[in-house]
Formats: sequence, C-alpha cells, structure tokens
Amino acid sequence: MAKTILVLNSGSTSIKYSLFSEALKKIDSGEEKKIGLKGGAKNHKEALKKIFKKISGSGQVKNLSDIKAVGHRVVHGGEDLRKPILLNKKVLNKIKKYSKLAPLHNPPNVAGIEACQKLLPKAKNVAVFDTGFYKTLKPENYVYALPYRLYQKEKIRKYGFHGISHQYVAQEAEKILGKKIQKLITCHLGGGSSITAIKNGKPVETSMGFTPLEGLVMTTRSGNIDPAIPVYLIRQLGYKPEAVDTLLNKKSGFLGICGIRNFKEILQSKQKRAKLAYHIYVKSLVQHIAAYTASLEGINALVFTAGIGENAVRLRKDATEQLKYLGLEIDKEKNKKNQTIISKKNSKVAILVIPTNEELMIAQQTLKLIS
Repeated sequence: MAKTILVLNSGSTSIKYSLFSEALKKIDSGEEKKIGLKGGAKNHKEALKKIFKKISGSGQVKNLSDIKAVGHRVVHGGEDLRKPILLNKKVLNKIKKYSKLAPLHNPPNVAGIEACQKLLPKAKNVAVFDTGFYKTLKPENYVYALPYRLYQKEKIRKYGFHGISHQYVAQEAEKILGKKIQKLITCHLGGGSSITAIKNGKPVETSMGFTPLEGLVMTTRSGNIDPAIPVYLIRQLGYKPEAVDTLLNKKSGFLGICGIRNFKEILQSKQKRAKLAYHIYVKSLVQHIAAYTASLEGINALVFTAGIGENAVRLRKDATEQLKYLGLEIDKEKNKKNQTIISKKNSKVAILVIPTNEELMIAQQTLKLIS
C-alpha cells in the first residue's frame, strides 16, 4: 500500500478526518462526533481509535504504518509559530501556551496531536496554523490603539483566522484565471465569516482580530460593535464576564437579531427581523470589501467561499451590485448556476465562487514539509 497522509481537525467534541494519497487525492473522510458526551468516545484518543478502525475497515489503509504523516489544523500559533512545522515537545508546549489566546480551539487541537503521537508513534506530525497566513501583516494593520505594553507583554494584537481557507482560495483563483492577481479580496462566509485583502499573494488586511469575534456579523457572533457595550452590560446590567463572552459569541449575530441561525432559513423567512438580519449582513460585507479595496488601492478579483459564500446566490448578487462603482459586474445567469466565474466578460473585476478545501491545503503543506 502506498504511503498516505492523514489530515485531522480536532474540535472539543469532534474530530474530522481526511485521508490523502501521496498524489494528494482524497481517498477517505469522515467525522467522529460526541467526544466526551453520551453516546460518543470517552476522549480524543478513543475517538481516534474508532477512526483508525474505520479507515482500516474500509481497506484504504492496510496497516496504520502506511500513514506516513498527520497534518493537524491548529487554530493559534501566536507570533512565533507561523509556518507549518514538525511537532515535537517544544513546539507542542508553545501551542499549549497559546491556549490562553484560543481557549476553545487549541486544547482540543493539542488533544488530537497527543493522541496521534501515542497511537501512530512512527508517523510524522505536522501543525498547520490557521493564523499562519497572516505573518506578513504590517504593524499598522495588527497593532490595536491600546497601551502598547498590552501588545508587548500580553501579545494583544490582531492575528486573523480562517487563514488556511483564504490561502487556498487565493491560490485557486490564480490557477483559474491563469495569472497572478495583484489585488485580491477573499470572502470566507459561513458560520464564521471573515474577509482578507491580498496583495501580490500576501495578506495585508483581515477582518478577524485578536479573536474570531471581530469583523463581520456572523451566525452567532456579533462582529464589530462599540467596545463600551460589554462594559455597560457588566456595570449597568449585572452581567458576568463569562455571560458577556457567551452573549457575544453564541447568542448574537443572525441568532441574536432574529432567532434564526441558518442562513438559508433567513433567506426564506418573511419575518421582519430575518430581513433585518440579512440587510445587516450585506451591509457588513459590502463595507468591508469597500474598505479593503481602499487599502489595496483597487481590486482585480473577488472570491466567495465557504457555506454561505458558495451557495447564497442572492447575497452575491446584492453585495456585488452595491459595488458596481468599483467595476464589479455580475452575470446573473452564471451566478444562479453557481459557476466558478460569475462576473460578466466586460467586468473590470473578476468575481469567482471557489469551494474551500482546508483539508487539501493542510495535506499539501504537510507533504511539502516532510518531503
């Protein structure tokens, strides 16, 4: 059996996996859910045992020793872990240290890594960081206007997230158009939404910040709000900090405005507040694209990706029509058919719909590192 590469995305209660050949062809994928919950595996190690049993049972891997490497999606690498890296004790300790910056994501990422190290002792483990793509941001684009010591000592700064997805679709856009794109804006629109401005292949601006809460309105996250609102909630309304965190991350966004979190249902709903949620989302999207066009001093191409970006025909039409003044002209028929290029032939800006593939991006970077 040829050597294979396993890609893991370890969450708090789930592990998603994809198995790739050395030719980077996906040969298997799946998910183990309810880790630590009733009806699920006791922990990440037990969940991985189930995954390995499935892989072996499917005939895709004859022996676990056929797995040459495991590429792990790690959400936060701080300032010093920016490139894909082979995992050892020192690197793992740094990832654990950055758990304070990503308390919901890094600990389960670590749990998946440690389980793999025990169950696949001969395989190489590689970390690919969601924050890594943004290593080229300039200080004026990542330093907040807070006392500078908070950046120096506590590393409070903009990091950016969804980097693996933005990097993948940026590369795909250049392949599709057959040329280098000088000024590109990529829109990852899903349960979490973010936008990145990319100049000559390198990101210069991104909407998510110190945490994935900043930026666009999202499914359950508020996105940008007046920073004094959390203070008001605590001082005047008696909220505890934990309750504010829950409110902003899990009870706001679409859900907070209209009680619906599914974007497809929002589009179909006749409720006034569902329509309000939609218009707020479009406004948020359009304003970010316009602002990033200013940062890039123009725009050559715009990419929509992720669950909403790849499927919401109406959203793409409404957003781009508000941006006609920038040279965007959408072809309504191509848009309805979800074609890859949905802009008119004479549009000054190419508009693309590209399915994201973070798993393939991780597999590519893992193979490159171990080769």
